[in-house]
Amino acid sequence: MKKLVLGLLLLLVVLVIVIVVKTFLYPFTPIQKTTAQEEQIPISAISIQRFAGGIKIPTVSTVDSAAFNYAPFDSFRIYLQDAYPQIFEKLEFYTINTHGLVFHWKGKQSTVKPILFLSHYDVVPPGEYNPADTAAPHLFQPEDKFAGPITEIQDAWDYYPFSGNVKDGRIYGRGTLDMKNMLFAILEATDKLLTANFTPDRDIYFAFGFDEEVGGTEGALKIAEDFKQKNITFDAVYDEGGIISTKGSLSGINASVALIGCAEKGFWSARVRVKGLGGHSSMPPLHSAMGKAAIIMTRLEEHQMKPMVIPIIEQFFKNIGGTMSFTSKMAIANQWILQPVLLNTLSKNHSTNALIRTTTALTQMKGSDASNVLAPVVEFVVNFRILPGNTVADVRQHLADACKGFDVEIEDVRPAREASNVSPINSQGYAVMNRTINKLFPGVVVTPYLTIGGTDAYKYEIVSDHVYRFMPIAINNFEQQTIHNNNEYISIQNFSRMIRYFELMMKEYDTK
Repeated sequence: MKKLVLGLLLLLVVLVIVIVVKTFLYPFTPIQKTTAQEEQIPISAISIQRFAGGIKIPTVSTVDSAAFNYAPFDSFRIYLQDAYPQIFEKLEFYTINTHGLVFHWKGKQSTVKPILFLSHYDVVPPGEYNPADTAAPHLFQPEDKFAGPITEIQDAWDYYPFSGNVKDGRIYGRGTLDMKNMLFAILEATDKLLTANFTPDRDIYFAFGFDEEVGGTEGALKIAEDFKQKNITFDAVYDEGGIISTKGSLSGINASVALIGCAEKGFWSARVRVKGLGGHSSMPPLHSAMGKAAIIMTRLEEHQMKPMVIPIIEQFFKNIGGTMSFTSKMAIANQWILQPVLLNTLSKNHSTNALIRTTTALTQMKGSDASNVLAPVVEFVVNFRILPGNTVADVRQHLADACKGFDVEIEDVRPAREASNVSPINSQGYAVMNRTINKLFPGVVVTPYLTIGGTDAYKYEIVSDHVYRFMPIAINNFEQQTIHNNNEYISIQNFSRMIRYFELMMKEYDTK
């Protein structure tokens, strides 16, 4: 018995030594130490004014096509023509499906593959705001004809959400982060380069959709199909997605991290109708339709799809691991034995859980309209965000398994979409981003990442194998929470860096 115990202790010691050695030998990306200071990039008053003016126009998209108000979208295009006459004069401009805006900047070598920069100019509704704020003094006064509908009086917004108010180094309003900022930064960079008589080495395209917030089927999808029909393929496509998450924003990571979305999750929303015995609540059945629905929903939450570390997340861990604690490094470097521990730890946090599994979100439920009536049918909606490596068919089977033993009907709320392709990091398109980010944000860790939300980018996979999702802004958790929320704003410093980023991307794409 003593020999057995000693043998086990020896094995344990050997195991610990192996784990420690493997941790030291694991090829974590070296963290570049730099003394370089972040460049303070000047920005002109006219650049701020043009951007703020675009925020004033309430280009709110709606799912209901019959309720879609296109008047602000027409006004926005006219506004751009007035604000950037040089761009409209020197670049080819055309529209797709009336409101999709496309620009073509001819380069010196039209035989090489062009690059494409995306944005969208529709925004989500502003929510509730205090109508008294529309009369508050602003640097740029909102135009009455663009004032949105006044809702219930609340103090949710400090400023009228379509004011483009500039105060304390910030620009406020719906769309300042999602994502008129990207559109105006691209145009400001282009205008600056045109003024300097710059001609790109290769053709550059811009494509600005108008319904990204409600699916992009009439904007980005139609534009991508038009490119496909014209046999135009791109060396790289750039859209929103990742950001620079400032130091302290990502738990356990002791650095600012530039998250380049090389892929995005798919999605499927399903409506589940659960049938039961209806009637008066005075004589309820042992199991009502609502009770049955509750069992199914509990199954879905307690038995979710299997977590896994996909290759893009493996690379993410390799890149950021050098900034993490030794314990975290051990888990990453020794997944051959510690992966269950790693997955269990990641599963406990909602943000990291989304990186390792197809997530399950119960979003809507409907039962009886009266407190004393049993509904014969109870329905709920579940939204899945599908991890690359899982398929829509996998998720459908997962939901069907959760519903076993009950009389249900399942229907799509919206057409399902598979997870995107994964774009490589050994391409010129990725390398240029890496180089440009390091110029503007010294000391930042650049890494591929999985974009959790949906973007227009995946629609352009039919015209490029290199699709990247990244917005060059450095923001903390609080600022991230203003996206689609009250008091959305961008700092002037971030906007100026965005302009410089796109200027360098266009100017130096072919620089070795």
